[in-house]
Amino acid sequence: MKTLTMDKKNLDHPKKQHPLTQVWNSYPDFFQNSSTSVLPVPSIERIIGEIFAAGQFYYYVINFADSTLCNHHENILSMHGFNKYPVHLKEIIDLIHPDDLEFVMEAERMCIEKMMEINGFDYQQELKSSYCFRMRTAKGNYELFHHQALHTYKDENGKLLQTVNIHTNIEHITHQNSYTVLLSGINGRKDFHQMQWINNNKTSAPSVIFTKREVEVITCIAKGYSAAKASDFLNISEETVRTHRKNILKKADCKNGSELVKKAFEWGYL
Repeated sequence: MKTLTMDKKNLDHPKKQHPLTQVWNSYPDFFQNSSTSVLPVPSIERIIGEIFAAGQFYYYVINFADSTLCNHHENILSMHGFNKYPVHLKEIIDLIHPDDLEFVMEAERMCIEKMMEINGFDYQQELKSSYCFRMRTAKGNYELFHHQALHTYKDENGKLLQTVNIHTNIEHITHQNSYTVLLSGINGRKDFHQMQWINNNKTSAPSVIFTKREVEVITCIAKGYSAAKASDFLNISEETVRTHRKNILKKADCKNGSELVKKAFEWGYL
């Protein structure tokens, strides 16, 4: 079982801070909070169990101390045309479509400020952020990716050291970015905060409003769970899962789960 560890290599990387890193550094409590409750460093297998990937995906670990990367999934090479594993966060940022970079910076700011609002710094390791943006692929074009991030490693004083980012290519599902940011709970936490980037005039509010439980069922559908597995995951009966699924499909005017997942991405629920 592969467990995340700090990469101690002396890596050559740019010393000038990228504006995205400046966003994080403008919130010192993001890295250091008053809580001394530190969860064990999770395995990659457990992390992947907390996310869903509706397509080809990869992950990598960011070391916040110097913005270096480690523990890459091999798909990052073929999906973006890298000849070797990227060693610094800037190499990932450079893949983002220039028109989406402002949104990415604001999405990170929105997540941090929502954590401040809900006192979430004390349980950062039980919160997942997600949103979408376009990235350059090995084909030389830009395609829509779904980004998920989980904070994984703190030191004995509660200082945040690492986060795992998971990127999934969802171009085959939708080309439409909702410019919505989600901050949701994992490991049993029930947090669900949906935030809209109001600076973008191309988006509109979804025509359908799902309940928190319905969103949980939609997430299970996106993961490809059977009714039995969704029942175990959500701690509800299989019949309740089927009833929710039927009601969700009717509410969204969808014929099947694939159509539902597409609309859920476009409406910003995933």
